[in-house]
Amino acid sequence: MLTFSEIISTIHEGLTGALPGWLATTIEYVIIGAALLGLYCVLALILILLERKICARFQCRIGPNRVGPWGLLQSVADMVKILLKEIISIKNTDNILFKTALFLAIAGSFCTFGALQFGDGLACIDFNVGVFYILAISSLGVVGILLAGWSSNNKYTLIGAMRSGAQLISYELSAGLSIMTMVIIAGSLSISDIIAGQGGMNAEGGYNTWYIFQAPTAIIAFIIYLIAGHAETNRGPFDLPEAESELTAGYHTEYSGIQFGFFYLAEYLNMFIIAGIAATVFLGGWQPLQINAGWASGFNELMGQIPSWIWFMGKTFALVLLSLWVRWTFPRLRIDQLLKLEWKILMPISILNLLIMAVWVII
Repeated sequence: MLTFSEIISTIHEGLTGALPGWLATTIEYVIIGAALLGLYCVLALILILLERKICARFQCRIGPNRVGPWGLLQSVADMVKILLKEIISIKNTDNILFKTALFLAIAGSFCTFGALQFGDGLACIDFNVGVFYILAISSLGVVGILLAGWSSNNKYTLIGAMRSGAQLISYELSAGLSIMTMVIIAGSLSISDIIAGQGGMNAEGGYNTWYIFQAPTAIIAFIIYLIAGHAETNRGPFDLPEAESELTAGYHTEYSGIQFGFFYLAEYLNMFIIAGIAATVFLGGWQPLQINAGWASGFNELMGQIPSWIWFMGKTFALVLLSLWVRWTFPRLRIDQLLKLEWKILMPISILNLLIMAVWVII
């Protein structure tokens, strides 16, 4: 089966053979950036439609069904409408920070999105400290949120931004500790090494399994990461920063038109990114499901025939559906309950789990 690595190598060799090195590299950067941006936008439209459909089912409704067949073009129509909306100028705002905030929010999301590996050889960047890069660059969105709330000169946006900042900074700790628990198993901060450790043949002649199946502490880390990651997306039951009954729309109340669209886009892609990181670190990324037993050789061969990008997208969208299920099932938490859950429950368990994993690996 032709892999993405072979396709990319063929394109690279063709460009470098016909063009000067600097020009070929520039064209490759442009192609990668355009492809990543297109995928970013398309996934956002898919996720918005998916949530509206699932939300409707939870509330015993049909959902969008007028625009296009089965309502599939509803998200496209919404996108066109938000692009045509007027951008309303707000008086007494810090105009520079007001506009900078939305670019910081989208930049942190987009740069993290670019670090995901969507298939075998289908990756934009692959650092030897990829996990460190993801944890660092994803925190950029917090700065954008705080700037948006403060520069809007509105008490509702300021309260929403402070809530969001406290929530994101708190739950980032548990999410980071959960990921570091898997880094201990992999022995590397590289995303490629983490994925490689969850597939292929091992030294004993068997198959490497996904990390979630390799140790009980991995299951605990996976559950904590899902809870913390869901809280980082500011979605119910952790949607206090955007509590409509209290704060209108939270930190982006004063944004309109495409400016609001940037925050909207980043929110949905953050949900995909959180699920993508979980699929990569705990569920093998694009690696197929392999059973380490002699009787399962036929099953393993069949699973290996499925394209790697389908494995990654399938795992990621399964976790996205779980996130949507949680959002439309549980009521909103109070701020004291939200912080108590992190600092008194998830954080101690994460630290203890990390220590147990370190001892287990050493032994």
